Amino acid sequence: MTDTTISRRAALLGAGAVAAWASSPARALLAQTDAMALPASIEALIGKMTLEEKAGQLQLNAAAWGGGVATALNPPSTGPSFDGQIADAVAGKLTGVFNGNGAEMARRMQQAVMRGSRLKIPLIFAADVIHGHRTIFPVPVAEAASFEPDLAMRTARVAAYEAAGAGIDWTFFPMVDIARDQRWGRTMEGAGEDVMLGRLFAAARVRGFQGKSLAADDAVMACIKHFAAYGAAESGLDYNIVDLSERTLREVYLPPYKAGFDAGAMSGMASFNEINGIPATGNPWLMKQVLRDEWKFPGIIVSDYTGDEEMIAAGFANDGKDAARIAFLAGVDMSMQSNLYALHVPALVREGAVPQELVDRSVRRVLAVKQQLGLFDDPFRRIDKKREKTRSRTKAALALSREAGRKAMVLLKNEGDLLPLDKNRRIALIGPFASGQHDLNGPWVVYGDNNQAVDLVTGLRNAGATNVSTTPGSGVEEPLAGGIDAAVAAAQAADIVVLAIGESEGMSGEAQSRTSITVPAPQMALAEAVAKTGKPIVVLLKNGRGLALEGAVRDAPAILVTWFLGSESGNAIADVLFGACSPSGRLPMSFPYESGQEPYHYDHKATGRPAPAGPREPYKAQWRTAPNAALYPFGHGLTYGKVGYGAITVPATMAWDGRIEIAATITNGGTRACEEVVQLYIRDRVATITRPVRELKAYRKVALAPGASEHVAFTLTREQLQFLGQDLQPTVEPGTFDVWIAPSAQADGAHGTFELVR
Repeated sequence: MTDTTISRRAALLGAGAVAAWASSPARALLAQTDAMALPASIEALIGKMTLEEKAGQLQLNAAAWGGGVATALNPPSTGPSFDGQIADAVAGKLTGVFNGNGAEMARRMQQAVMRGSRLKIPLIFAADVIHGHRTIFPVPVAEAASFEPDLAMRTARVAAYEAAGAGIDWTFFPMVDIARDQRWGRTMEGAGEDVMLGRLFAAARVRGFQGKSLAADDAVMACIKHFAAYGAAESGLDYNIVDLSERTLREVYLPPYKAGFDAGAMSGMASFNEINGIPATGNPWLMKQVLRDEWKFPGIIVSDYTGDEEMIAAGFANDGKDAARIAFLAGVDMSMQSNLYALHVPALVREGAVPQELVDRSVRRVLAVKQQLGLFDDPFRRIDKKREKTRSRTKAALALSREAGRKAMVLLKNEGDLLPLDKNRRIALIGPFASGQHDLNGPWVVYGDNNQAVDLVTGLRNAGATNVSTTPGSGVEEPLAGGIDAAVAAAQAADIVVLAIGESEGMSGEAQSRTSITVPAPQMALAEAVAKTGKPIVVLLKNGRGLALEGAVRDAPAILVTWFLGSESGNAIADVLFGACSPSGRLPMSFPYESGQEPYHYDHKATGRPAPAGPREPYKAQWRTAPNAALYPFGHGLTYGKVGYGAITVPATMAWDGRIEIAATITNGGTRACEEVVQLYIRDRVATITRPVRELKAYRKVALAPGASEHVAFTLTREQLQFLGQDLQPTVEPGTFDVWIAPSAQADGAHGTFELVR
């Protein structure tokens, strides 16, 4: 990858770099027909703009009149008052604002611009709508546990409907970063560790937000982020460096971005991290060669929050002016929050350090997406205070939140069929998440309100459980005086303990990297004390990442991963706890044995000394205290049924240009209906590039009545066997392939082999 980029010194040579650009192939591309062509009336605006007005179209800032908890979600900054920001907008110094305070704020700003600005170019209003607007859905990684991209499309559609009703044109979502180090707090924003699942959910979320037409008043523009490989941050430390091969970048991290762009996303966001020594915000290889030249992306790229300015602290830019030049020449069209483009782009053009043609091209892209959003036809199409209220938290939206919550939960363990519970039993609900309007919506919620969400005890009581006591026992990260004694007493007085423990909202999300992905010590002390009572325990885990479970939590007879489920949290959990529905979620990321295994992912390589299947052997790829495996792997999840996998049927060979059907019979031998996620994995045994021990290639979610069986078949083609060869081009080679139809990435399920023949 680094061989294809210009040197840093060359990138910093100002006018010299411009001269090089003018004679480069990139210069010729500018003359080609633009995929973002504008109507003549809008195109004419570019010729009328001053350089300052052009720079203004490339500058996006946080709303001075912020919405909800927006001001707490980003680093503190100083800026103009709301009136001052309106004056800047009217003067053409802003293209729009983000995370503002709803339709009234948008109306006042847009009205001022359309009445008082020289060129009457409408503002664009953006927001972080990550897993819901007013109706909050499960955090994205939880939603991915459903293994239902269609569910993600439907929740995104509702989020767009609500957000667009509040004046929002553009969301900074979906986050499609593959996350394989769960110490990284932002794992909660994506779809987990698997490339295929990441691609499917990226595309589904784009389609949900953008709908059938970007111009519709219930559609918002999606933004693919963070480009690129933010999920590979070293040590799982937020904002940290990324150092990886171009092979890994192209095989693992880039495919979900491309899937999102291919689905029609018209914007992308540069990531905070550097890749192999070059910050993404200043990386022309990423922004030009890959995104524009290879993928033919026609939309806009925006920096992350002050991402261009942060190249100074990273040691890649001398000052703000230098940072603006580097980011712009690298291909970042729009600057977020730093004001660097507004401050420096006009001077950079006048000095010859930035070609005006490039500025015009970025302005054209910005005006094109505003035109696609219908803002030139009607600047107020999404701004309607009455509509803002009528679209918010409808019965249908809340019902979908509850459905999504049910489908997101993952049953890790259920010894002795402890679940589902009898709602008539005496239940001791213990833990910091047993009750209260806190930590329900989850991280990265700008407009939702925990006070409107259903907490756990309320959900249980709504379901008809009347004999429920609640005892916190401990805080999330600190003990409570007398808390454990009270919890033990409550457990002793009950038939069963439901232990609601895990992470708070503040422990997941941006800037919440953890060195140990375990349940905090005060809660572990609580769990150990309650376990000594001998009462049966159901652990409800609240989490935004996979966890390394220990002690009494790991050993509890039943463990249900409940993530952060949003508006209908308590009701959704009660539906599963009491058996109104069978759990159907599957882990989109592995739960390792220990924190020290991170980064961990199921599709690792075997190495030349693979770990044995049986007892430990010396000098093998294995930790001293844990196997080279997960405690609960990707794809794992139980149901209330008793699902069995019959023998696999697979042809002995696949013709080079043919396809084969691989099948197995799946049976529910239990007394309860269930849904099983049947997964197809392959392994290429020998190749010119070593291949993972397993790769997910397909899956089906199958509904099974008690005693029912279903013949589940998958069609596999040669294209699905491809990988990047030694020349980084797609290839496939004849040879033997293992294939599994299985309930998880580590389960044997039904196993067979076939030979690909030329």
